[in-house]
Amino acid sequence: MSDSAAFDTSAASTTPAAAKIRVAVVFGGRSSEHAISCVTAGSVLKVLDPERYEVVPVGISTDGRWVLAEGLSAQLAITDGNLPPRIDETSGALVTMAADPTARELTVHEPGAVPKVLGDVDVVLPLLHGPYGEDGTLQGLLELAGIPYVGSGVLASAVGMDKDVMKRLLAASGLPIGPYVTVRAKLWDTEAGQAAVRAEAERLGYPVFVKPARAGSSMGISKVHDESELAAAIEFAREHDPKLVIEGMLRGREIEVGVLARLDGGRAEASLPAELRVLGGHEFYDFEAKYLDGTTAVDLPALLSEEQTAEIQRLAVEAFESLECEGLARVDFFLLEDGRFIINEINTMPGFTTTSMFPQMWAASGVSYAELVDRLIGEALSRPSGLR
Repeated sequence: MSDSAAFDTSAASTTPAAAKIRVAVVFGGRSSEHAISCVTAGSVLKVLDPERYEVVPVGISTDGRWVLAEGLSAQLAITDGNLPPRIDETSGALVTMAADPTARELTVHEPGAVPKVLGDVDVVLPLLHGPYGEDGTLQGLLELAGIPYVGSGVLASAVGMDKDVMKRLLAASGLPIGPYVTVRAKLWDTEAGQAAVRAEAERLGYPVFVKPARAGSSMGISKVHDESELAAAIEFAREHDPKLVIEGMLRGREIEVGVLARLDGGRAEASLPAELRVLGGHEFYDFEAKYLDGTTAVDLPALLSEEQTAEIQRLAVEAFESLECEGLARVDFFLLEDGRFIINEINTMPGFTTTSMFPQMWAASGVSYAELVDRLIGEALSRPSGLR
């Protein structure tokens, strides 16, 4: 591993010592990953140094309303296996963002009161997962408003969200991906199309995995053992996204790597890799195994040779740069029995709780959770808005 532990987080202090950096932490959102986004925000809000940052927590409800979510941080956690409550119109006063790119203002609208301007926001930390937040939509809004933000821009965010387009671009860059087919709504909605999909699944060879093309957190995923299960799995995935991918099963070890951009503009750096081992009767790394019942074991660092570690880190950085990612990403791999690494997907806003793999991998690489958040804010403030 390269000298990632030597990251300088002081660049987050880009304002005079007497002035705090105003950070809008945006979470919740309209996707099915709303609750996981809230859990991520709860962890991040706890580590933002109040001596350094003025934090403005902004929750987005499932119907798209923005609210000033003050005083909710204690609720933003998984408790006794239960996800936190959703953000709604009762969570706080409505918030709007100025459309004027020279203003960077957030305005609070209390019922029956004159709107109150909170002041300019220096940077946005968009902790949204899934569509309508992680997919370039929020990033586009922030670009229009001229507000710096953590993470990838519009293009990489959109590509990283779409498993079909992501795989095509990775393959075009010469990076290794597994076999898959794409199923669009128009195809599945005809008898001829359904027959074609069944034939493609048969060609991939059962078992296969059916996934929403534009979702994360293992939402809507099914392992399909034979053709009799295919239609139900497709309908389940379509509850999250009309566009699907069917992936051939890759038999191997599941290994992840975190990637961070550098403040100096040099090549991105990779963390130590971690290996996930799913226990407790789960057939794959599904939502319950990932978040609720604690049946996943982690080897950190992964039990790899020095040569394998160097190779997977190289591939992770190449994937990050081939999709023009910024800030951070987590790259997920399979290590096949023949020794090849295959990229499963790249996640441009990975889970960010203290127990999530991305911060755990960087902690093992010498960057603490709080330092990681500082690092990301500093990188966001160091780059220009607009085309770059």
